[in-house]
Amino acid sequence: MATPSDPAVEEKASSLRPADETIAEDAHALSLQLQAMRDRLFAPTSQKTLRSFSSGEAARLVGVSDGYLRQLSLAGEGPQPEVGAGGRRSYSLADIDALRHYLAEQALSKGNTAKARSYVKWRDPARGEHLQVISVTNFKGGSGKTTSSVHLAQHLAMAGYRVLAIDLDPQASLSALFGYQPELDLAGNDTIYGAIRYDDERRSLKGIVRKTYFHNLDLVPGNLELQEFEHATPRVLAARRPGDATSLFFTRVQAALEEVAEDYDVVVIDCPPQLGYLTLSALCASTSVIVTVHPQMLDVASMSQFLFMTSDLLGVVREAGGQLNFDFLRYLVTRFEPHDAPQAQIVGFLRSLFGNRVLTATMLKSTAISDAGLTKQTLYEVGRENFSRGTYDRAMESLDAVNSEIEQLVQAAWRR
Repeated sequence: MATPSDPAVEEKASSLRPADETIAEDAHALSLQLQAMRDRLFAPTSQKTLRSFSSGEAARLVGVSDGYLRQLSLAGEGPQPEVGAGGRRSYSLADIDALRHYLAEQALSKGNTAKARSYVKWRDPARGEHLQVISVTNFKGGSGKTTSSVHLAQHLAMAGYRVLAIDLDPQASLSALFGYQPELDLAGNDTIYGAIRYDDERRSLKGIVRKTYFHNLDLVPGNLELQEFEHATPRVLAARRPGDATSLFFTRVQAALEEVAEDYDVVVIDCPPQLGYLTLSALCASTSVIVTVHPQMLDVASMSQFLFMTSDLLGVVREAGGQLNFDFLRYLVTRFEPHDAPQAQIVGFLRSLFGNRVLTATMLKSTAISDAGLTKQTLYEVGRENFSRGTYDRAMESLDAVNSEIEQLVQAAWRR
C-alpha cells in the first residue's frame, strides 16, 4: 500500500496544485541555490573579481616584449606591477591599460603618432571613426550567441577599447556571466528597457550603465522586464498618429545609445533568440552584425528561415525610414568540431555559398569553455593552470582568432 512519502503519492498531490504555484516554488528554490552558489564562488563579497595577469600575458596584451616590461619595472618607470613570491610580476587589467597610456605618451613625445595609436586604440571622432555597434544574433537557442558575445566584449576590453556590453535577452545569460542574478540584483528600469520605454518613466541610459570588474568594460544588464517592450510596442503602434516619430520602435535603441556614445568605442549587443521588436530595434541601431551558426543541418535550415524573416521585416523598417547600412555582416561558425565530417561539410557548404561573409576563424566546441561556465566565468577569466595545457591552448587560440578577426573588421570600418 502506498505511503504518504511515496513518489507516486507526491506526484498526485502536486498535480492537484495550480501550475503557477508549483512553478513559482521551483523558481524560488532555484534562485536560493544560485545565490548560495554565488556566495560560495565569489566569497567574501559575493561579487566577481578578475584575476591578475602574468608579465608575459601583460606584454602580449600591450604589444611589447616581456623583457621590455621587466626593464620598465626595474627602472621604476610607468605603472609598477605587483611582485609576488620568487619575484614574479603580475598586473591588473587596469595596470595594463595604464601601461598602454604611458607608452603612448612616450611615443607621442618622440613624434611617433602611429606608435601611440597602436597602444591606445580608442576611436577618434575627429577622424570620422564612429561608434561601432555590433549585434550578435540568431533566433535559435544553443547557437553560442551569448558565449560569442561575452568573449568578444572581453577581448576588445583587454585589447584596450572602451566597451559597453548590452544584455537584450530577457533570460539574462550575459548578465549572469558578469555575476548578476537578475531577480536579486536588478529592480525596475535597470535594463535598457528603462531607456527605450514609451511612457514618462523612461530614464537616461547613462544612469542604467553599470561598471564591471573588467576594466574598460561596462554592462547594461537584462532581466524579464525586457519582455515589456514586446508587449508595449504593438499597443503604441496601434495608437500611433501619422508623423509621430517618437513612437517608432526601431529608433529607440539607437537614440538611447547616442546618450553614451562619447564614452565608448564599441558596443556589443547580445540579442534575444527571437526576431521580435527588441532584436529589430537592435539591428536598426547596429553598424555591424554577427550571425552565429551551429554547423548542423537543422540549425542551417532554421537560419534560412531566420534570414528570410529578417529580410522581410527590415525591408518594412527601411520603407518606414529606418537606416540599415552595416559596415559588415558576418556568419560565425560556433561549437565547431573539426573532426566531425558532417560538420566540416556544412562549413564548406556555407563558405561556398556566402564566401568571405563567413568568418575565416571558427569557435571550437571546447570542454574548457564549458568548464569555465560552471563557475560563471569565461575562458579569459580563468587561468591556464585550471585545465590541461592542450585543451586550454586550443580553445584560447580559437577564441583569439575569432575575436581578432572581428577586431580587424572594426579597424577596417574606421579606415585604419
